[in-house]
Amino acid sequence: MKKLIILSLFLPFAFAAKAQFTIVNTSTLNLVELRSGETWPINLQRVIKESDTSYLLQFRDQQSTAEVVMSSLRFKNMEQLKYFQKGLSALKNGSDGETARFKDYSIKRIDVKKQGAQYLLTLIDGPITNFKQLDADKMIAAIIHL
Repeated sequence: MKKLIILSLFLPFAFAAKAQFTIVNTSTLNLVELRSGETWPINLQRVIKESDTSYLLQFRDQQSTAEVVMSSLRFKNMEQLKYFQKGLSALKNGSDGETARFKDYSIKRIDVKKQGAQYLLTLIDGPITNFKQLDADKMIAAIIHL
């Protein structure tokens, strides 16, 4: 009888300990790592959480020069990432000053003498980064091959 009483005291704790955590399958894969070792890094990543896949463009906000402030642009699905790729592709064939505007961000083409086309990515909440045509081409190629 004493064994049953003692067992009944520990039994609820055994079930409670089992329910305290769950194992979640997550992984992050760098699709394109632009300027990774430099002062102004940019990475395009695929983030998988259980059965949900999203994409993340991480970059250092170029408005903050005194401190390192990392920002990110999240694409909820492949369709949103493809719109980003289409915007870059359209601007590649565009001219100086053209802008591709989206709900959460915009991309502006800026032609710089002797350096070629550059792009200014501005998030709606303020963070900014820029990248060159070569970097844009790498991102376009990586997205197309997904």
